[in-house]
Amino acid sequence: MEQIGQFIINHWILFTALLVIVVLILSDGLAQKVLGFKEVSPQEAARLINREDAAVLDVREASDFKQGHIVNAVSIPLVHLEGRTAELERLKNKPIIVSCQNGQFSARAATILRKQGFPQVYKLAGGLLAWKDAKFPLSTR
Repeated sequence: MEQIGQFIINHWILFTALLVIVVLILSDGLAQKVLGFKEVSPQEAARLINREDAAVLDVREASDFKQGHIVNAVSIPLVHLEGRTAELERLKNKPIIVSCQNGQFSARAATILRKQGFPQVYKLAGGLLAWKDAKFPLSTR
């Protein structure tokens, strides 16, 4: 035990770095459990869409949605989501991937959906910007 204390004193920078890494690893898993949704990459989202018939909810403003969105995405701007979750009831048994421009607002939307009883909610990591960077298709219809 004395050796551990001596090691920590002699290598306090390494020990601090280790603690930070452990906290970051644990906080990511803990955040998913607390918030109730998982963050997925564009590749994971595409797999969910193609293999598990996942629905995509785009929470950007309508004008942004019209400029380009994930194919077959449903548009409900974040400011209207709490009052319009009934429109998504038909999707309740499907995985739902929430997207926004850069991933900033989709976490709030995913939290709202989880509170409304949607069991399989995912947040698109990096939002539509990451989707475009992955060279995945967009629709303007």
